[in-house]
Amino acid sequence: MSEQRAGAVLAALQERGETLAVAESLTGGLLAAAFVEVPGASRVFRGGIVAYATELKARLLGVPPPLLSSHGPVDPSVAAALAAGARERCGADWAAATTGVAGPDPQAGQPVGRVYVAVVGPPPAHGQPERVEVRELTLPGDRAAVRGGAVEAAVGLLAETLAV
Repeated sequence: MSEQRAGAVLAALQERGETLAVAESLTGGLLAAAFVEVPGASRVFRGGIVAYATELKARLLGVPPPLLSSHGPVDPSVAAALAAGARERCGADWAAATTGVAGPDPQAGQPVGRVYVAVVGPPPAHGQPERVEVRELTLPGDRAAVRGGAVEAAVGLLAETLAV
């Protein structure tokens, strides 16, 4: 993943006076690392929560337990809830989230390489709902490739949403 794209996201947020947080499952901290590798990231990046275990997605990030029990942790609604939870708990304007199956085995009926990334941000105008973007991916390769691809996709979705 290019440090340049993460840097562009952080620069755009700084220009807007906005902040960023992340929630991670399958990426286990790699998404946060992509941002904090950029010099000056602390001006914008508030923090991240790695909730690898399913019950921590509910406890730490507020994902509704009925959603997790009915859909499992690898689901577009769960990805959006993870991002919303990170945004709220870290006190950020924007949040990005990752959830999926990196392998080596399928999980809860989901194939290896199935990934959801989400971005949640402030309403575009007063009185409107917050912005929510979710993308489903089927990423090829081994565990490292899937995790790396998820980070790239999350940063890319954030850049697209911010029009950077």
